[in-house]
Amino acid sequence: MAEVPDSSKRSPRGGFADIAETLVITFFVVTLIFTYILRIAAIRGGSMENTLMPNDKVIVNLLDRSPENGDIVLIDARESFTLAEDGTLEKGEGVGDIIVKRVIAHSGQTVDIDFTKGVVSVDGEKLREGYVRLGLTHADGGAFTGQYPVTVPDGCVFVMGDHRSVSKDSRSSEIGFVPVKSVIGRVVLRFYPFSSFGAVD
Repeated sequence: MAEVPDSSKRSPRGGFADIAETLVITFFVVTLIFTYILRIAAIRGGSMENTLMPNDKVIVNLLDRSPENGDIVLIDARESFTLAEDGTLEKGEGVGDIIVKRVIAHSGQTVDIDFTKGVVSVDGEKLREGYVRLGLTHADGGAFTGQYPVTVPDGCVFVMGDHRSVSKDSRSSEIGFVPVKSVIGRVVLRFYPFSSFGAVD
């Protein structure tokens, strides 16, 4: 009869090897996840208050790079795209940083902003912006002054921060229209501070 190995008699060296192997595999899997699937980002500045506060830590889904209206996204804003006098896209230097904003409109949609009333409309319908808690949209950043309403070009989105009076977003000539290819991913979860843990919308 074959003898069944007694696991209680295994050498400590074998146990350590198993633990080390498990740790290496775990590290490898976690590294892959946070390289290709998820990313941790820290919120700097107050442009997304009160939805996201300075020093909040969030998780970004790197696979979700086709944002819908209302999504909060992480953006590589090294380039800006505004409209030249003839209506063509004009490329400029962006803010040179990674920013977090909310998608307001996507390709083919028309954005209009009444800066006197602070009202934003998309395709002729006034947006119900319950996330804007610190003042309406009165500041014109100069990207499309005198050109509203503007239609979002193919492959681009129009983004804005939730704290409109301080946010530098698509209203600014340093950002303008954001190419979808510049969207790094969608913010899906806040994990710090722990008291505010939960999905982000």
